[in-house]
Amino acid sequence: METAAAARVQALAETGVSRLPAQYMQQPEHRPSPSPSPVAAAAPSVPVVDLSSPAAADAVRAACADWGAFHVVGHGVPAELLDAVRGAGLAFFRAPMEDKLRFACDPARGAAAEGYGSRMLANDDSVLDWRDYFDHHTLPESRRDPAHWPDFVPGYRDTIVKYSDSMKDLAQRLLRIISGSLNLPPSYIEEAVGEVYQNITVSYYSPCPQPDLALGLQSHSDMGAITLLIQDDVGGLEVLKDGMWIPVAPVPDGILVILADQTEIITNGRYKSSVHRAVVNAERARLSVATFYDPSKLRKICTAPQLVSKDEPQKYRDVVYGDYVSSWYSKGPEGKRNIDALLIQE
Repeated sequence: METAAAARVQALAETGVSRLPAQYMQQPEHRPSPSPSPVAAAAPSVPVVDLSSPAAADAVRAACADWGAFHVVGHGVPAELLDAVRGAGLAFFRAPMEDKLRFACDPARGAAAEGYGSRMLANDDSVLDWRDYFDHHTLPESRRDPAHWPDFVPGYRDTIVKYSDSMKDLAQRLLRIISGSLNLPPSYIEEAVGEVYQNITVSYYSPCPQPDLALGLQSHSDMGAITLLIQDDVGGLEVLKDGMWIPVAPVPDGILVILADQTEIITNGRYKSSVHRAVVNAERARLSVATFYDPSKLRKICTAPQLVSKDEPQKYRDVVYGDYVSSWYSKGPEGKRNIDALLIQE
């Protein structure tokens, strides 16, 4: 029990450790800047799209083409539900370690098993992220077993179920807008993805003794189709834009939309998945909730033929999603190296 507790970043941080353990130290080229540079301070910010606006479709098209990430407001998800999910996650991480460890991931089930964990990658050589998480398997409903989720936070399980259903609806609404913005049938990307596999991951980033040496989450693009993320008011998420890391300031009641790799493949690179990371700080813990909308592991993902032409040849090889996931977890994320491995050489 003590060994399991000691493996948690939160437990380590709460001992008051003053120096970062070596396994959390990023290579110098991956470390965050100690403070925002004047250039970064003047950098553009991630677009905010009001889905209730008549101009929403055009705004989504521009954001997908230029950023691969954007906030949505006017999305119809009750603010009370967003607050409830953040509150449930925070209550879990503030609970005694013995309660949390009852819901620990089972390492025998492989990387990214459901439950409370700190290490998602199978690669033992990888630098560790300064983060703990709870991963919920929420869709299809055959994967959804609330008995695997915390029972000591009032309303926790019901909140996750409500949030899961709400995020599925919003993701499908967004995918319809994204498909239409490329002159594809509105249901095209949804149908290409097939039956949705959804995970909800609550991440907790403890205060870090040397935040300039660590990352809460290393640079990566997400594997699936689309990710919907909410943060608390601390901030720490950054997206890579034109070679510069841009801080993603929290938007009250906003939901951040992050395009993922399979959408880049389907759209023939018209819309790029967003490379992002999480930085940490010395004073305040941070919490985020990411909802992943992914294909089945057996699903073959192919580029939309309507987006391939003589002038725009197919950029990526078709891929079975389970093979893509296995590669991602065994090699590690490191920016976009996994999707780049599928590029068709001219």
